[in-house]
Amino acid sequence: MRERPNFVVFVPDQLRADAIGAFGNPHVRTPNIDALAARGTRFTNAYAQNPICAPSRASIMTGLYPHTTGHRTQTHLVKPWEPNLLRILKESGYHVTWAGMRGDLFAPGVTELSVDEHGFAALPTVHPHAGNTPEEWPGGDVWARIFYRGQVPDDGRTDLDEATIRTAEQWLSSPPDTPWVLFVPILAPHPPFEVTEPWFSMYDRETLPAPLEPAETTAGEPAYMEAIRKRYGLDRVTPELWQEVVATYYGMVSRMDDHLGRVMAHVDDADTVTLFFTDHGEYLGDHGLVEKWPTSFHPCITRNPLIISGGGLPAGQESSAMVELVDILPTVLEMADISAPHRHFGRSLLPVLKDPGTEHRAFAFTEGGFTTAERHQLEPGRFPYDLRTQLASDEPTLVGKAYAVRDQEWTYVWRLYESPELYDRVDDPGERRNLAGLPAHREVEQRMHQALFTWLVETTDTIPSATDPRLPGVELPAPAPAPAPAPAQTEPR
Repeated sequence: MRERPNFVVFVPDQLRADAIGAFGNPHVRTPNIDALAARGTRFTNAYAQNPICAPSRASIMTGLYPHTTGHRTQTHLVKPWEPNLLRILKESGYHVTWAGMRGDLFAPGVTELSVDEHGFAALPTVHPHAGNTPEEWPGGDVWARIFYRGQVPDDGRTDLDEATIRTAEQWLSSPPDTPWVLFVPILAPHPPFEVTEPWFSMYDRETLPAPLEPAETTAGEPAYMEAIRKRYGLDRVTPELWQEVVATYYGMVSRMDDHLGRVMAHVDDADTVTLFFTDHGEYLGDHGLVEKWPTSFHPCITRNPLIISGGGLPAGQESSAMVELVDILPTVLEMADISAPHRHFGRSLLPVLKDPGTEHRAFAFTEGGFTTAERHQLEPGRFPYDLRTQLASDEPTLVGKAYAVRDQEWTYVWRLYESPELYDRVDDPGERRNLAGLPAHREVEQRMHQALFTWLVETTDTIPSATDPRLPGVELPAPAPAPAPAPAQTEPR
């Protein structure tokens, strides 16, 4: 690896790890992601710290947990006084370019502080439009509630992702001579589920496996799951329609893979480290659900397809170490020989990149949700996201604060307003059978609960990096002395 490598950071949105060939999917076609993994290390136990966009992205960029910083909603973003990875790199001499405009990360003013260039060299000519009424969806309300639009006509217009990739290609054709960072966040495969040809017809619907069935009973599962099924009317969705959704999602993934390939065609692996990861996953019909939820912790939502490749790092590796996405910040900084200016909770993955058998973490944590007192701070949603926000507002305990802790075998979930959950991922990788409360697993449950409590105590807050004088001087006038009392008056005789 060169002394200060360049970095490409490629970040899709809402991508399941198991929707990639290199992560075990035998149906999807992702040759460019697979090739990137073959040239580097793929992490099979990497987990997001929050199941929704903005809090997850904020934790990645700061190396801090959402509960530590208060970045727990879609509208509380990284502030100007908070260190973030891109800004640290820029202030340490890197030229930082943000291709495109995908947000969900920085509060006003922070982008200007954190990057040198931002936006499009090739402007998009069409912007995402999910449709604000059922009539704008080809299949009406049923399709809208599973966010499915289907085939998009290829009319020559340029969407946000295509414009982002063209911008990245143009920029990479003449990068600066100084060490640089190219940040490429894109929208796919985030719903609505829609894609143009040839990707729409790429997959035979009948050969794709059906989504993971819901548990035989709702007993023991978090209450939001059945509430979503009923409120969205998901009993109307046929198995064939679920497979249609999956096939379209896979088409979106393959198009995104093609976009990655176009970027990588301009990258010199010898001098450049590429990081590939997402913010969270997608239910895609598993458990009879679609999209995500603020307290959904299933592997299809929280397990991340993390790949780190290039820059002279070892190739063809797989690591099953427990990893958190907060680990990205210290990993990049160590490779760039930069010290973080703040205390954070990430752990550099460089030792694991050099030896995939290295133990990294005992546990990986995810958190989400709110107290009932915070219900008025939740982001409103337009159709077809209206039911999600209505449900959270009508029954705020359904988005009650929750925390998940995992080791190599078990997942334990603690919920503020509901009973806990315990899943044996070895026998039940989809986490459909809640074993919490069973005497046979009492010791495991207690151990995981203690690990969660200890983590919360250790990470509740941090002492700020800057110190203050204990007795600072105060430049204010002293209180004025009280006026002297007036002499007593005597009445004339």
